[in-house]
Amino acid sequence: MSRRAIVVGASVAGLLAAAALSDLVDEVTVLERDVLPDGPAPRKGLPQGRHAHILLTSGLNAIEALLPGLGLRQRVLAAGGREISLTSGAVMLGPQGWFRRWRHHSHPLLTCSRDLLDATLREAVLGRPRTGLRHARAIALLGSADRVTGVRIADAQGAEEDLRADLVVDAGGRGSRAVQWLAALGITGIREAVVDSGVVYASRVYRMPEGAEGFPLVLVQPDPMDAMPGRAAALVPIEGGRWLASLSGTRGGEPTGDPAAFLRFALGLRHPLVGRLISGAEPLSDVALSRSTRNVRRYFESAVTWPEGFVVLGDATAAFNPVYGQGMSVAALGAQALRRELGGSDTAAPGLARRVQRAAAEAVEAAWSLSSSQDRWFPGVLADRPTLADHVLTRYVRRMTRVAAGSYRVSTAMCDVTTLQKDGSRLLRPSLLLATLGGPVLPPLAGPPLTEAERAILHGLDRVGSPSRP
Repeated sequence: MSRRAIVVGASVAGLLAAAALSDLVDEVTVLERDVLPDGPAPRKGLPQGRHAHILLTSGLNAIEALLPGLGLRQRVLAAGGREISLTSGAVMLGPQGWFRRWRHHSHPLLTCSRDLLDATLREAVLGRPRTGLRHARAIALLGSADRVTGVRIADAQGAEEDLRADLVVDAGGRGSRAVQWLAALGITGIREAVVDSGVVYASRVYRMPEGAEGFPLVLVQPDPMDAMPGRAAALVPIEGGRWLASLSGTRGGEPTGDPAAFLRFALGLRHPLVGRLISGAEPLSDVALSRSTRNVRRYFESAVTWPEGFVVLGDATAAFNPVYGQGMSVAALGAQALRRELGGSDTAAPGLARRVQRAAAEAVEAAWSLSSSQDRWFPGVLADRPTLADHVLTRYVRRMTRVAAGSYRVSTAMCDVTTLQKDGSRLLRPSLLLATLGGPVLPPLAGPPLTEAERAILHGLDRVGSPSRP
């Protein structure tokens, strides 16, 4: 008997879910309402694609496991992307000061445009023999509260059709209608948590100057506890000899789309490093804005009733403030959980969908704890009031962050957690507790840890700096 699966959405989460299913069922249909470009190019339904994206180590490893013949890392590097060690190749100002760049290269990050990553995954996944793409919009689930049996779709002209399937995966992103679809089947009470700091993103592409091909990733983060809107910046090297500069600001401190204001915003951060770098770089694009950035967590795994044959993955189950760079990796880990749970079971096996939902929730919860615990402290945030436990944990993490700036051991432990390679409980191990309470091994840095060659590039670009600024 033929086994069919439907995946709603052809973004990263949907493509990877299709990859997870393609060797385990007879037919996978990916539903996508947008017309997809043939190569690396923007698409209408992905406004966040114009902003900086970083693929964490955990996400890359999961994708390589799901698509072992793809060689994603090699393809991205061959196309001009970069692999950057978080511990040695990033210049980062954290809430508690500048992080050191250690001699040890660990926690590699893959940087490129979202367009390139999406195009690479589309080519690999949609080219598989049992995987097909259909341009249509999912409008409802078929079946009952006991079992989902397919989806009702509408094409571009509005004509409706029922598609039957043994398994439906909703990877429809932030705009997912899964809660409403389930309610129509009689499943209600899905708990939702929102932490909305009002973040607005503004991004612009610049030409990378000659000689700066190895310039580090630059991150300037806000301090959530300084009672000011959280303003941040990332300068990310991407293919084509370009820098992608992404600025962000929480409620009351948002960037705008004005090009002149873009530079002023970057120069007005806790440190003007990104602003000084782009002040002399050639802009290659207009400023792109995005406002759909709130943290939203839907606890599908805790639903009292859950139908067989239905799974929700990616941003449809949890969407994060993009500043933390977790979304793509959480999507990859969710698809890996789908492959792992389905690998030894039939699509009709009792309890399979709930097992997948709970397994995928492990990565979701780890990322949610990191993002929501930071954003809830910014002025004007829309969220539940912090509990006593939130206050205690925040004080501990802040101290650990300060210690990590001067301790390789604590720094790598935090990197394990922030890149979703280890569970957050790792930070509560007795040895790390003692190291955190004991304080940093080295004194804080007075400025960004640039090499002499990197300083020369900075000074060659800087049109606004002063000799006193490193």
